[in-house]
Amino acid sequence: MASVTARAWRLLPPDVTTDARWLIAARGLRAFGDGLVSVLLPTYLLDRGFDVFTVGALSTLTLFGSAAVTLGVGAVTNRLGHRLLLLVSCALMAGTGIGFAVLEGFWPLAIVAFIGTMNPSAGDVSLFLPLEQSLLTQTVASRHRTALFARYSLVGTLAGALGTLSAGIPTLFSGILAVPLRGVLDAVFLFYAALGGLALLCYRRLSVGVTPSVGPRAAPLGDSRGIVIRLATVFSLDAFGGGFFVQSLLVVWLHQRFGASVSAIGAILFVGNSLSALSFLVAVPLSRRFGLINTMVFTHLPSNVLLMLVPFAPTLWLAVTLLMARYALSQMDVPTRTSYVMAVVAPEARAAAASVTAVPRSLASAISPLPAGYLLTLSAFGWPLLIGGLLKAVYDLLLLLNFRALPAPEEQEVRASAVPQGGRTQG
Repeated sequence: MASVTARAWRLLPPDVTTDARWLIAARGLRAFGDGLVSVLLPTYLLDRGFDVFTVGALSTLTLFGSAAVTLGVGAVTNRLGHRLLLLVSCALMAGTGIGFAVLEGFWPLAIVAFIGTMNPSAGDVSLFLPLEQSLLTQTVASRHRTALFARYSLVGTLAGALGTLSAGIPTLFSGILAVPLRGVLDAVFLFYAALGGLALLCYRRLSVGVTPSVGPRAAPLGDSRGIVIRLATVFSLDAFGGGFFVQSLLVVWLHQRFGASVSAIGAILFVGNSLSALSFLVAVPLSRRFGLINTMVFTHLPSNVLLMLVPFAPTLWLAVTLLMARYALSQMDVPTRTSYVMAVVAPEARAAAASVTAVPRSLASAISPLPAGYLLTLSAFGWPLLIGGLLKAVYDLLLLLNFRALPAPEEQEVRASAVPQGGRTQG
């Protein structure tokens, strides 16, 4: 067990290609931008005169837009090629940052939020995700797939955490330079656009996903359709619960309930997201020992119990303690979930499977910020956290009941090798 744990903490698993490194680098650039704007977006909108309900509405539009675009990407990826779509996605990211920096009024911003790549969540819910996931699976052997996705998630989460930590810098610059905060925040969104350009340079170096991989009439999911639909259904419940406390709304609640400053909240989220990132590496030996589904459920369920306790915390330090304990457990299902989906579908269906399982998550998480924002206008208790934690706990139980008997192929091989010809397991 010790040797397995030591291997899990390597920077990258064995046999990883240069393409995987470029994909992970691009994920880091995007995640830094997402982490930065997820914290500053509510401040930016409130400074423009919008209310909390409007912040929730724009968060909903960004998630709905991501869902629509991601579904379209999954249907055409194998026909157009992964790399072309990644380059187009970077152009959308750049346009999103420029749009938020220069446009005025709710409706222009709503249009950019819907068609762009702005992410109000701590996780990645953009059209980049299915493209990167299906390409990463091509760059590593199946026995190292979970470890690679753990590093992919690690880089994304750490970069996102650095982005949240940097959220206090614009306010600092505004004070030092004696310039309006609005102008500094405009520059932040232009910086977000520039990160899209840097990610484009990474994707241009890819040697995989350059050409179409199937004919124009090939079904995107094929024989994997049944299990993908089942997975998408249960994943959507998890995402619907998570949408009640997307990072932008969590910022609003901590400020409203305890009067915490943006800089303090950014530091809190940095520590929490860093704990989540480290937990990705722990998930690798756990999944090898107990299986992907068991690791997903029995780390995620306790984290949701902790989340439901947060609204009852009478002080900021107790609320933060509960949140930190939750962060340490809640994201171990991220690399294991991705690895499981990529393992149980046919290779030619991976891009579509990543898309179809991501789209219901985006749609479901797009619905809940709106009522969550409304609940925050009524009470500072933290009803969104309580409701979200309960829904996510139900998801854990459904996942266990429906998929525990369907392990990943490599887990089936391990089980089969442990059963000798007589049919009895080795003692």
